[in-house]
Amino acid sequence: MKKLTFLASSALVGITALTPAMAQDFGSHTFRVSNGAAQDHPVSTGIDAMSSCLQEGSGGQMKLRAFYSGQLGDDAQATQSVRSGSIDMVVAGADALAGIEPAMGVFSLPFLFDNFDEVDQVMTGSYADDLAEKMAGHQLVMLSIWENGFRHATNSVHPIESVADFDGLNIRVIQNPIYLATFRALGANPVPMSFGEVFTALETGAVDGMENPLPLIQSQRFYEVQDYVTLTQHAYSPLPVLISERKWNELNEAEQALMRDCAVSAREPQVQRAREAVDEARAALESEGMSFTKLSDEAMAELRDSVRSVYQTSRDSLGGDNVDQLMEQLNTIRSGN
Repeated sequence: MKKLTFLASSALVGITALTPAMAQDFGSHTFRVSNGAAQDHPVSTGIDAMSSCLQEGSGGQMKLRAFYSGQLGDDAQATQSVRSGSIDMVVAGADALAGIEPAMGVFSLPFLFDNFDEVDQVMTGSYADDLAEKMAGHQLVMLSIWENGFRHATNSVHPIESVADFDGLNIRVIQNPIYLATFRALGANPVPMSFGEVFTALETGAVDGMENPLPLIQSQRFYEVQDYVTLTQHAYSPLPVLISERKWNELNEAEQALMRDCAVSAREPQVQRAREAVDEARAALESEGMSFTKLSDEAMAELRDSVRSVYQTSRDSLGGDNVDQLMEQLNTIRSGN
C-alpha cells in the first residue's frame, strides 16, 4: 500500500474542492458504516461530515449510510464483518482492534497521553502512518483516526478518591488484556463484557462500575445506573475509520482519493465536536445527579505508579517495537523537537 500521511493528506481536500474530478470518474456508491455509539455521539459529526464531503466531491454519486448503537454488531463483530466484506466500513474503538493488530493495542496503555496536543500529533503522525500499513495486512484500509476521547471510571458504590477506593470493585472493561491488567493493578476486579450487555449488568448489580468517555456515558444514559464519576483520564480511545479492502479494491483511483481525503477532512469537525461534548456531557451528567471527583495530583501519581508494571508485562503481546516506536514519538513531542 502507498504510504499514507494523514496530516499531509488533509491538505489535498482543498485541492480536490478547487479542481474536482469529472463526474464520470465516480460510480454510484452508498457505503454502510457501523458504529457502536448512539446517533447523538460525536462520531456522527464525523460520519455526516465525511458523507457530505463525498456527495459534494462526487456530484452526489457517493455517500455514507450510518448504523449506530451496534445495529450491525459491536465494534469487534462489525470489524470482522468489514474484513470479510459483508459490511463496507466501521468506525471502531482502537481497543477493540488490538486482537487483530497488536500495534493498535498500544493506545490501550494506561496514562499514555498527557494532553490533546500529544494526541493530535500522534494521530496524524508517523505512528499512524505505519499503523495504516499494518492494517492493510488484515483486509482493512485505515482512512483516518477520529476521537472517542479520554476515558474515566464510574461506579455505584462510592466516590473514588485514591487507589485504595478501587479495591474490590467489579469494573466492566472491554475485552482487552491491557484493560484487564490495568484494573487488576489498581485493585479492582475487571469484568470483560461486550458493550451491549453493560447497561443491564450495571442495572442488576452484576458489576459495580465501568469506564468510558463522558459523552458516551451521557449518550448511553448510564447515569440511570451509576452514581459516581472519577476523572481518571486513565486511557485515550481513538476511533480508526476503516473500510473493507474488498470494497476498496472495487473503487477506482478517483473514488479512493476522495474517500481518503473526506475521511481526513472530517477528522477536524469530529474531534472538535468530541471535545466540546466533554463539557456538555459533564453538565448533563451532573444535572442527572452524578457526582464528579477530580483526583489530586498525589492521587494521580499514585494511580500512575500502580499501573507502571503494565507497560513491561504488555510488551510481548503488543510488540516491543510498537511500544518503543510510539514512546519515541511521544518523547520527541515532549522535548519540543
